[in-house]
Amino acid sequence: MSRNAKINSLLLLVVAALAVLPLLLGLGDHKEEPFTGADAEAETAITELRPDYEPWFSPLYEPPSGDIESALFALQAALGAGVLAYYFGLRKGRRQGEARAAARATPDGTTTPAVTPSASSAKSAATAVMSVKPAAAPPGDE
Repeated sequence: MSRNAKINSLLLLVVAALAVLPLLLGLGDHKEEPFTGADAEAETAITELRPDYEPWFSPLYEPPSGDIESALFALQAALGAGVLAYYFGLRKGRRQGEARAAARATPDGTTTPAVTPSASSAKSAATAVMSVKPAAAPPGDE
């Protein structure tokens, strides 16, 4: 197993532990709703500290039920994960393309063909390469 695979496996195990341990340890059992979001926790704390508090504004959209709110949150998370996956995949693809292009480059700065010519066309390819003349220097670069 490679080093990256070991690190990825360890990270996956840590994430799974973070998801399962609170359930196994019974964290939140003393609450009416044990795993509410931070918004609900903040609202409860504010109303306990200042019962006469009036919010400055109301939400633009209030989902009709908690299930729809959860579904919208899951959709938002999925879209964010898709955008991140696309970005990192694009970066990796570009890096691999640059590495392939660098691997094909020869020490004199020219690139080798992506496909190796067959034995029958090797003589004609060698003749074509030898017949290419260097480009003349642009005027004023002498």
